[in-house]
Parts: sequence; structure tokens; C-alpha cells
Amino acid sequence: QVQFVESGGGLVQPGGSLRLSCAASGSIFRIAAMGWYRQAPGKQRESVAMITPGGSTNYVDSVKGRFTISRDNAKNTMYLQMNSLKPEDTAVYYCNVDDALLRGSWGQGTQVTVSS
Repeated sequence: QVQFVESGGGLVQPGGSLRLSCAASGSIFRIAAMGWYRQAPGKQRESVAMITPGGSTNYVDSVKGRFTISRDNAKNTMYLQMNSLKPEDTAVYYCNVDDALLRGSWGQGTQVTVSS
């Protein structure tokens, strides 16, 4: 079963940047669309960005133009570059397979806090 380890979160001021990384185990990473998700306190987990094995991407409207998802299939690693961060981006960020039927267990996630 595929497993994920997220890293790169932290405390940043509004307008700042962070780069998240997702290390995946399992061969499915190279053939599956992958996604970044986030869960803010008291809210449901939501999809933030998705990337296909070929590099096509999709973003939730609230992060378009600020976040960039990318992947390195050779390294089984995915990234999320987050610029112009806002307080409403504060959440625990997770990565997983985009297709819910193929999805592995959720990792620990990485905390992103945007605050002055």
C-alpha cells in the first residue's frame, strides 16, 4: 500500500512563501494522478491541487495563481510551492492519490500557519 510523508510546513507571515514536499512509497505514484489536500481547524479536508503523471494540473480557485504543484516521478516526490500566503491558507496539508478508489492511508501531514 502506498504511504506518504509530508514535510516543509511552518509558520510564515502573510505574503510569505513555503515549499511543501511529499515523499511517496509504492509504484502507484508514477502512474497515478496525485493531489495536495488541506484541512483547517473545524473544517473538512479539501482538495487544493492535482497533477497527472504527465504534468497536467488543476487548482482550487482560492489558490490559483499563488500555488504551483509539481512532481518528480523518478524520485517518487511531489511538491507544492505556495506563494503570497494568506491567513486562510492555514491548515494541515496532506498528499495522496487523486482517485479516491486508489487512495492510500493519510500521512501525518505538515502544518502550515500563516500569521503575523
